[in-house]
Amino acid sequence: MERLTTEPNLAAPDDFYERLIAAHRGLDEAQSAMVNAKLVLLLANHVGDADVLAEAIAAAREDVASSEGADGPA
Repeated sequence: MERLTTEPNLAAPDDFYERLIAAHRGLDEAQSAMVNAKLVLLLANHVGDADVLAEAIAAAREDVASSEGADGPA
């Protein structure tokens, strides 16, 4: 089983960050959220491994919201 890679793995992380920010430039909040959602789905499809994706989802939620005082489902 493949595991989620959490160690730095980008050859040029600053270049990626600049591209990501540029992709959102000039968009309103809803459009920006749509770009993020589409990017997540494209990358999830590329990964293709349900266990790795489940691990990524859990890691992304970690320390973001607790069940107490959160505005949505925890």
